[in-house]
Amino acid sequence: MNTLLAVPFLVPLLGAATALVLRRFPRAQQIVSVLTLAVVVADAAVLLRRTADGTVLTSQAGAWQAPLGITIVADPLAALLLVVSSVVLLVVLLYAIGQDIGGLSRAMPQVFHPIYLVLTAGVCLSFLAGDLFNLFVGFEIMLTASYALITQAPTRARVRASMIYTVVSLTSSILFLTGIALVYALTGTVNLADIAAKLGAAPEPLRMVLALMFLVVFGIKAAIVPMHFWLPDSYPVAITRISAIFAALLTKVAVYAIIRTQTLLFGGDDISAVLLWIAIATMVVGILGALVQDDINRVMSFALVSHIGFMIFGLGVGSVAGVAGVVVYLVHHIVVQATLFLVNGLIRQYVGHTSLRAVRGLTTVSPTLALFFFLPAMSLAGLPPMSGFIAKVALFQAGVEAGGWLVHLGIAAGVLTSLLTLIAIFRIWVRGFWGTPMPDMVEARAQLRSGANRGALRFMTAMTGVMVAVGVAVAVAAGPLTDIAFTAADDLLDGTAYVEAVLGHGGAS
Repeated sequence: MNTLLAVPFLVPLLGAATALVLRRFPRAQQIVSVLTLAVVVADAAVLLRRTADGTVLTSQAGAWQAPLGITIVADPLAALLLVVSSVVLLVVLLYAIGQDIGGLSRAMPQVFHPIYLVLTAGVCLSFLAGDLFNLFVGFEIMLTASYALITQAPTRARVRASMIYTVVSLTSSILFLTGIALVYALTGTVNLADIAAKLGAAPEPLRMVLALMFLVVFGIKAAIVPMHFWLPDSYPVAITRISAIFAALLTKVAVYAIIRTQTLLFGGDDISAVLLWIAIATMVVGILGALVQDDINRVMSFALVSHIGFMIFGLGVGSVAGVAGVVVYLVHHIVVQATLFLVNGLIRQYVGHTSLRAVRGLTTVSPTLALFFFLPAMSLAGLPPMSGFIAKVALFQAGVEAGGWLVHLGIAAGVLTSLLTLIAIFRIWVRGFWGTPMPDMVEARAQLRSGANRGALRFMTAMTGVMVAVGVAVAVAAGPLTDIAFTAADDLLDGTAYVEAVLGHGGAS
């Protein structure tokens, strides 16, 4: 069990070191990276199989029992997100390898593979961390790697975006450390299960302050309104492989941290009204921003902000059904965002940019590309029978069951946001995919298809197709996914199984 829980973050670190040693051998680097992520995917699948029934698996580093030692924990939520995230990381890596082999990217492959694997380790550690400090370490590993990745193939815009991203992330990290220090001063521990057991004795106003503080810390990283301003200026300018991973995972890791801390540590403190107001503002402000953009990447970045609001809404509802809806929405959103940004990368390969002012007739240029955009875009808008529809219905049903005028206002905001998302997507479709292609687009397509890079472009298109297929699979497997989501939600809101497993009072270990 210790090995199973350590693999998702230790193997990528070992793979990163190996890839760095092999920096003069690009093909060997690629093989090491792919094998590393394949191992992580397989291990995550085993963990999900072991935890799907609600079992909580724990590992105590160095045999130091909690709360003294470092605890690694896998429950249904962590295992599910590990599987989805590792699959996305693997597919995007293969997409990036296709770019590098074909010479279609100006990134630095010698540096890319080690940093990418370090990013993987940070994501996985964040999901598995059983204490606040190692959650902080996971975030910092992930963010340090992201600082390096966002400036690959540097331009003036990317350097500027990286400065904004770095300053905002460091500010959030300082607040995170402050919050950890306050919790330690109050409880004498940073172990999540031990904090959950001890925090109930603290004065209620102090618990409320800590709950709001951690919401701000992770809200900055999740880009919830009004702390979202950095994201639309950072993600669109990064190269495709980076923006796809950032959009898919970085904000979702922060949402995971919000879910974990607000349910396990502060579940008895009612900040549902705050969560619901934040959710409403995030949904509406984000999608209004998307409607006025003329670049596809910026539209998708604002839509990303907007749809974080759906997850905060489910958490604000506070019921098992609401949190289960959040889990389903997390899975859906990770896959859909990765797919859409990979599609945007293919558009950039064909026409050199993603500006709607100079793109026409993409359906004629590549019908496959049009299909690959249409399916995840419709899922994002919430049209049946796509995964986005299933996730939104789950959230809205939970809201109706919970009742209350503020929850109903949140449902109305969610319906409005879905309609406006459809309008934003329709704008992209009408302006970018319909019509007669511009002459330079036809010429660029002909050069790509007749040149030496056509094999690389086909491989990148195939990997994008794999992500589209994963999105369809999420909808097809809605039944089993919902079962796991309800099991995860029940464990999150109860917390007993988690605490007992970690502290050794009858839990699985």
